[in-house]
Amino acid sequence: MSTQTPDTETDTDAEAEAETEQPASTSPQQRRMAKKRARREQRERDAAEAATEIEGETVELKVFRYDPEIEGKEEPRFDSFAVPFEKGMTVLDALIYARDEYDSSLTFRHSCRQAVCGSDAFFVNGRQRLGCQTQIADLDAPVRVEPLPHQDVVKDLVVEMDHFYDQMEAVDPFFDPDDLPEGELEEQRQDRQNREKIKLSTRCIWCGACMSSCNIAAGDNKYLGPAAINKAYRFYMDEREGEQKRRERLEIIEQEHGVWRCQTQFSCTNVCPKDIPLTEHIQELKREAVKQNLKFW
Repeated sequence: MSTQTPDTETDTDAEAEAETEQPASTSPQQRRMAKKRARREQRERDAAEAATEIEGETVELKVFRYDPEIEGKEEPRFDSFAVPFEKGMTVLDALIYARDEYDSSLTFRHSCRQAVCGSDAFFVNGRQRLGCQTQIADLDAPVRVEPLPHQDVVKDLVVEMDHFYDQMEAVDPFFDPDDLPEGELEEQRQDRQNREKIKLSTRCIWCGACMSSCNIAAGDNKYLGPAAINKAYRFYMDEREGEQKRRERLEIIEQEHGVWRCQTQFSCTNVCPKDIPLTEHIQELKREAVKQNLKFW
């Protein structure tokens, strides 16, 4: 197992060795690259020694690495880190430890650390999960962390999310009521039963886990995807939505690359960190689309 550890004083010695080993005819860039290689080799040697000295239980973290802008890192690989285990440790905690203590270039997104922002969705041990929500104790070792599948990787665990956001915006995720309350401070009231109906759909945190798990989205770049359709469900089923906007929204989701592309595999529902019944919502919108097209005369 190859691990990485923090820089130590030995880096200076490694640089000195690298300088003496390089012939005078080498270019400055070649000498800098030789120094980097020497430092990396030294860190790996130090890591191998430190791994045997860590007291208590450790967990092996295998992290996907990729950086297209750095020479020698353009090819995807996995780096292993020996992280001291603590009760209650999450995957995000382990990644932060690996970044802060071993390799500051390790790159991943995170923010609130409370399963609200949705920024730290990863592919952990073969399943889409939130890093801050996933307990290390619940996973089999080694813990393998990869970027979300079916999305372009920017660097390490960071994926390109622009397409996902575009799909979310495509369903017009905002209210457009026919009438507004007369009073400036008067609320636009909602029936308790209607609120219960859409309550689960409002939990979406835009993490992209469902989109990443969807085989249809992987093969059809125009498919709206479960997250966007769920967002449409949230507004379409809200009694405060205007009738004109409801018809327009239904036209958006019943298009060729809308609800009818769903093959009811339940993969999106299975991986949703907020337990939203995404597949059920998609099927309900299918029924609404059918009802809108029925004519009785």
